[in-house]
Amino acid sequence: MSKRNMKEWADGIIAQKEVVAIPIMTHPGIEMIGKTVRDAVKDGMVQYEAIKALADKYPTAAVSVIMDLTVEAEAFGAEIVFPENEVPSVVGHLLDDESAIDKLEVPALNKGRIPQYLKANMMAAKNITDRPIFAGCIGPYSLAGRLYDMSEIMMLIYINPEAAAQLLRKCSDFILRYCMALKATGVAGVVMAEPAAGLLSNEDCHNFSSAYIKEIVDKVQDDTFMVVLHNCGNTGNCTEAMVESGAAAFHFGNKIDMVSALNVVPADKLAMGNLDPVSLFKGASRDEMYKATLDLLVATRTYPNFVLSSGCDTPPHTPFVNIDAFFEALHDFNKG
Repeated sequence: MSKRNMKEWADGIIAQKEVVAIPIMTHPGIEMIGKTVRDAVKDGMVQYEAIKALADKYPTAAVSVIMDLTVEAEAFGAEIVFPENEVPSVVGHLLDDESAIDKLEVPALNKGRIPQYLKANMMAAKNITDRPIFAGCIGPYSLAGRLYDMSEIMMLIYINPEAAAQLLRKCSDFILRYCMALKATGVAGVVMAEPAAGLLSNEDCHNFSSAYIKEIVDKVQDDTFMVVLHNCGNTGNCTEAMVESGAAAFHFGNKIDMVSALNVVPADKLAMGNLDPVSLFKGASRDEMYKATLDLLVATRTYPNFVLSSGCDTPPHTPFVNIDAFFEALHDFNKG
């Protein structure tokens, strides 16, 4: 099967009059097939079936695989807790001091649940062929924070930038290998989640996140594979640094003003976002969801590179009536 040209796909979205939607969501699909979050994050086949169920139900412009920011940390040896119906989380931190960074080994791709995630992506790419599939991975700074502790890594970049750089190098080496393996499954791109970098200044975000991401982008991104850089921690403080990564598209969380973000993202690159996954998708009434979606579409109507999305992965137990309202508002906006 010939691979889709993702540069042409993105250019087509920018050129057309209608706005398209690519919400980050897998959890509603897990519920549709009667499985638990724990089932899906541990079994690639279950995860694929959830992704497929959602793809069959909703007219998304692309399909996203679950956003799970524990997979890579687990491969390095971090302890993970798996609640039945909530997203997994990292327990404590793997690395206690700078000497532990020195001893840390970059894991092989057969560790932890990496093989299950590769399987989910391979099955999705093979069986959902009418639109692109976006895999998911964590960004280097966010992974470093999960291994070393989030507040400790922020101190380390000032106290001992060399040790921080050594850890970031190991993290990005692993993420690069993982992205190459994801690319080999046949998916059309990857949503790289780097929320922890949103806590940094623009300069620090460039030095300790985007510079490493750019190396990954330069090696994996091409006409058939795009990197979508997601940073839901960014409130506007590091949008320029995000753009400097060279990613083909950018995904924003609900903490940022979407129009402000669109003013920084180059017009030939997609900017996706940013309806609150918790207070709107999960917590709002149907009418509130419809109105918020329409308001965002109206606010961004002069930006052809805008793609309607959730600000992050929609959580478990998101009501289908709200997802329906999201798509109804998009339909009505495009029609009107």
